[in-house]
Amino acid sequence: MPRFIIEDDFWSLFPHAKIGTVICQGIDNSIKDVEFYEKLLREAEKEAHKFLKMEEFSSNPVIFVWREAFQKFKTKKGARCSIEALLKRVKNGNHIGTINPLVDIYNSISLRYGLPCGGEDIDTFVGDIRLTQANGNEPFIPLGNDGNASPYEGEVVYKDDDGAICRCWNWRETLRTMLTENTKNAFLCIELIDETRSDEFHMALKVLADLVSHKLGGIVKIEVLDINNREITIFD
Repeated sequence: MPRFIIEDDFWSLFPHAKIGTVICQGIDNSIKDVEFYEKLLREAEKEAHKFLKMEEFSSNPVIFVWREAFQKFKTKKGARCSIEALLKRVKNGNHIGTINPLVDIYNSISLRYGLPCGGEDIDTFVGDIRLTQANGNEPFIPLGNDGNASPYEGEVVYKDDDGAICRCWNWRETLRTMLTENTKNAFLCIELIDETRSDEFHMALKVLADLVSHKLGGIVKIEVLDINNREITIFD
């Protein structure tokens, strides 16, 4: 049974972080209702403006906390948290396009709650998935590229036995584990580093799980990991 393990070297950097997971089994991620997901994203973009009240983009709290976090480990130049990338597009008036139901759902949650969300196809994992500091030689083929771009030593990454899955914590994922229309079993996550936003974090997880369950069926469960709960079994 695959496990999700958050290793000690992560907690040494971020002892107060919480990683919320939504494990989805037996879902149907095929594209059937494009209008629904377009509307979901447009409404989420409108709500996201509440996180952009400061004139200076990087001074907005949901962006600033992640800028600070990314200074605690070695990152690729220009790498930013996924929520910053989404909010930058909203600020510039660029719509978030539909991709597939799972990605559209987690992007909408990310925008509505100002939290980074991501997802991977569980059936592509090789062994356990870990959130840890990279050793620097993990293979990594990023989305939109066909060349290897291994993480730096000490970079925070998600990885399995076959290489890195997401670089710079939540910046860019690999092609190998991406969610597709054929995904049946998915690992979704929401990341929290601002302890004052715990209520929003838990609400975001619930809304994410409910949306997936309602639209895509299957079995959906929520698990939250923190420094006192560092490991879960993905499938029982």
